[in-house]
Amino acid sequence: MKKNSNLIELVNIETVYEGERLPVIYDVNLKVEPGEFISIIGPNGAGKTTLLETINGLLTYSKGKGFVFGKEIKKHKSEIRKEIGYVIQNFEMDPLAPFLCKDIVMSGRTGKIGTFRFARKKDWDKVWYSMGLVGMIDFANRPIGKLSGGEFQKILLSRALAQNPKLLLLDEPFSNLDYASRKQVETLLNRIHEKNNITILIVSHDLNFVPSRCKRIIVLEHGKIIMDGSREKILKSEIINSIFNGNGGKI
Repeated sequence: MKKNSNLIELVNIETVYEGERLPVIYDVNLKVEPGEFISIIGPNGAGKTTLLETINGLLTYSKGKGFVFGKEIKKHKSEIRKEIGYVIQNFEMDPLAPFLCKDIVMSGRTGKIGTFRFARKKDWDKVWYSMGLVGMIDFANRPIGKLSGGEFQKILLSRALAQNPKLLLLDEPFSNLDYASRKQVETLLNRIHEKNNITILIVSHDLNFVPSRCKRIIVLEHGKIIMDGSREKILKSEIINSIFNGNGGKI
């Protein structure tokens, strides 16, 4: 176990998909302190999702060393994932699936409850708390297939929060949402960070929706971190303007 103050520490990380020869991300060095709110931006194929999956232990790095919560990712990935809330991009569910919203949120407690064990009062308390935090408590008994895109995204956030995570990883949480829903999710993320002081890493392709509490931005291009700095510095840089030029603030 590595003893330092960093929640995440990646050193010269390189990640290659199975069966491929070229790395998706390489020479990645990253330190994240507890309580930070970071946006990760970059063009399509830059390696943003791969970076999240490497941190989460879903993809195994081929070079370098990675630590989360002071534990080496390769050796402790199952243990680490129990403390990470992860919302994947474009999560889909059959609209006819016979699941209620409260059941989907409770599924986020699986790692805490354990296999073949039943949810206890403290588990349901966490479900109600996380649903209340995202403003979805009145939807508890509504079928998951009856939700709008924005409502479904809030349930996925609630599910991740039900884990009581130390780290929240969000892959394109604004994707496929209309403007009003994006603003709601942006406000929600600010509230979650303010209330819980949880560490958040968010992947986004839209500079118009970088939450106001996000004070640090990381720019990925061709699998490598090319910029890492304050919100103000990054958003005003010529490099960002060139990347986003002609795309209406999207990449």
